[in-house]
Amino acid sequence: MLRTFLLLAAFFGFTGVALGAFAAHGLKKQLSADYLAIFQTGVHYQMLHALALLAVALLSTQVGGRLIGAAGWLFVAGILVFSGSLYALTLSATPVLGAITPIGGLCFLGGWLCLGLAAWKLA
Repeated sequence: MLRTFLLLAAFFGFTGVALGAFAAHGLKKQLSADYLAIFQTGVHYQMLHALALLAVALLSTQVGGRLIGAAGWLFVAGILVFSGSLYALTLSATPVLGAITPIGGLCFLGGWLCLGLAAWKLA
């Protein structure tokens, strides 16, 4: 789990910075202020959960277990679905894509719940 989640954290961190720069410099004049804010929300949540993946990777060496692994995979799914749907929505101007965004949010919540349960079991 350590290597996998470290690689994913690095990938999502790198692409989050790249997408943030792309939005700030390349999309600023192409998108409305509302769509730019939506894109930046995707970047924000991607970066937060890239850091969460880094924590999961490190925790996997100390705590391990299925809950830690589940948290990591839920964060990955959340980034792909939540942030990915926001990117697709803004770049395609297809508002119906926003309908799947909450599924990604539920994945994020599930990941945090798994981390909390793993912490609870440490006692």
